[in-house]
Amino acid sequence: MTTWLDATPRYDEYWDWAAIVLFLFLTLDLLLSVFAAGTVGFAYERNPLMAWLFGQSVWLVVGGHVSVLVVLAGFFHALFAIVRELPQAYRGPVALAVEIFLGVLLAAGFFLFANNVAVIVLGEGLL
Repeated sequence: MTTWLDATPRYDEYWDWAAIVLFLFLTLDLLLSVFAAGTVGFAYERNPLMAWLFGQSVWLVVGGHVSVLVVLAGFFHALFAIVRELPQAYRGPVALAVEIFLGVLLAAGFFLFANNVAVIVLGEGLL
């Protein structure tokens, strides 16, 4: 948990959690979505962007995911830089909000992981 006095030492830990979130949302979700589509078919993909990407070339799928990775890494870098540059009085509450934001993203990533595994194992998703 972030101390209310100084959030700067948490900067590296934020990047660790952001890397896990990006891995869940990009790499693992892509691989499991492909396996799930192989199990039940591409027509069952609920994400319209992924459904469109499945009809494209492999290079477009990889390029799209790498582009999203670069944009999100830039977003996280800007967000974490804001936390580091805030005045001392605001740094703690904003750092706590960033931790909650990362926690929500992590929970959503694990839910997507569980949903894709359910599609692969059970033949239907959790939603």
